[in-house]
Amino acid sequence: MVTVDFHELKLKPGSHVLDAGCGSGRHLRALAKLPGLKLVGIDRNAQDAADALAGLKNMPDALSYDYRVETADINALPFDDAAFDCVICSEVLEHIPEHEKALSELVRVLKPQGHLVVSVPRYFSERICWLISSEYHSNEGGHIRIYKKKQLRKMLDRQGITCWKINYKHALHAPYWWLKCLVGSKNEKNILIRFYKKFLEWDMMSKPKAVRMLEEFLNPLIGKSIVFYLKKG
Repeated sequence: MVTVDFHELKLKPGSHVLDAGCGSGRHLRALAKLPGLKLVGIDRNAQDAADALAGLKNMPDALSYDYRVETADINALPFDDAAFDCVICSEVLEHIPEHEKALSELVRVLKPQGHLVVSVPRYFSERICWLISSEYHSNEGGHIRIYKKKQLRKMLDRQGITCWKINYKHALHAPYWWLKCLVGSKNEKNILIRFYKKFLEWDMMSKPKAVRMLEEFLNPLIGKSIVFYLKKG
């Protein structure tokens, strides 16, 4: 499930791109399909970082990609100032107690005029999950806050970066998580959960035009994620 629209960034061959909090590498694999990028992924979870690296190695033509994945803390990035042309931070800040410090680190390693993309769960969809289930946000490593759009926008502005676009994504995933909160976030045997999960997997693999059009229509209404596209300077 890719949250960032990379065609919006118009990344040129040779661009250095950081995926900060890369998880198991979903965005790294999407970026590897673009020509000539130099990719770096970091995650605090060593197993996630290992999974991301394995996923890149298993891609077709993997030897032709320029990539590395490291275990590192987003609050203390092991990179020089202005090291990257683009930094991605998708669905990460809602997990981090010192989120402003993390943002300052992301901006520090970004080149002047470089692009930063930040996505977090959207307030409306996330608030419903919190109201339905305390388990959803009380698990270790879970979401510790819900961002309001204006709140996050002001926090980003304080870092001296300019927002040039805001987008919404994954509307069809919002009801899935509402259902999971109703039946138990770890209940994978529920028939509705199993059916909906298969539907989402089919949609991601097949990309049927009608379903894609439906989600694009629903994204501004119930999109699961809000995505900020920003520029340094």
